[in-house]
Amino acid sequence: MTGTPRIAVVTYDARGEQHKDRDLPVLVDALREAGADAVAVHWDDPSADWAAFDLALIRSTWDYSWRAEEFTAWAERCGKATRLANPVGVVRWNADKRYLGQLAEAAVPAVPTRYFAPGDPVDLPADREYVVKPASGAGARYAARYPAGERDAALRQVERMHAEGFTVMVQPYLGSIDTYGERALQFFGGHLLHASVKGAVLAPGTPYDADKVAHPDLRPWQPTAAELAVAEQALAAVPVDAELLYARVDLVTGPDGEPCVMELELIEPNLFLDLHPESVPRVVRAVPAAAG
Repeated sequence: MTGTPRIAVVTYDARGEQHKDRDLPVLVDALREAGADAVAVHWDDPSADWAAFDLALIRSTWDYSWRAEEFTAWAERCGKATRLANPVGVVRWNADKRYLGQLAEAAVPAVPTRYFAPGDPVDLPADREYVVKPASGAGARYAARYPAGERDAALRQVERMHAEGFTVMVQPYLGSIDTYGERALQFFGGHLLHASVKGAVLAPGTPYDADKVAHPDLRPWQPTAAELAVAEQALAAVPVDAELLYARVDLVTGPDGEPCVMELELIEPNLFLDLHPESVPRVVRAVPAAAG
């Protein structure tokens, strides 16, 4: 690359509704002020010429989980036309939350998870509160929390998800989330950028198909040494030979009182730059460097 880097900040088409990514205009403007030719582009825009960019930076492609095959195919095409961050191998691996099982096999502390593909017999906990959600999902879509006595309601959710082609995840609900929340450690350019903590997303009795606030009561957080160690262990266990420009590791407190991985967000994690404006300059320095 020579001259001004051309950067596509990749997002979704809000289709007339209010765009949910408040960081998008901040990031595009900051990149332009730093000398980059940055523009927001919808990932599914058929007219987009990805080869015209030095870097396609995936940011808020927040409809991808309902269109996972289409999105992965786009990432394949885009990655052949230009640099893609994160790379397509990372996208392919991280789009299916069965990666949690792989992390557990690599001795990374992670929330215990069972998976039931369409056609599989489903075994739900009979003695504890649990969560049902899709293996391809974001923003708590199609996620619900059930007490042990609501098996029929949970099975109705499973049946609908299976009918729509989703693999179902079942996890124990960790009551520590109600007390300590969920911590999000953001990494950019290989280093910790900042951290945040949010309250519980899944309230008892909330229907799985109801709209939910994905990041309630979000506030800055200072990660503990144990949290940072687990986050770094999780990132080191990613079995894709590709450099991660950005990553978010979502942690909760396990039954043993120690942090464990709830999710590893490597495709389109919200950076929460509105909560951490001091991080914008670091992101802006790292992005053009990744372009060339």
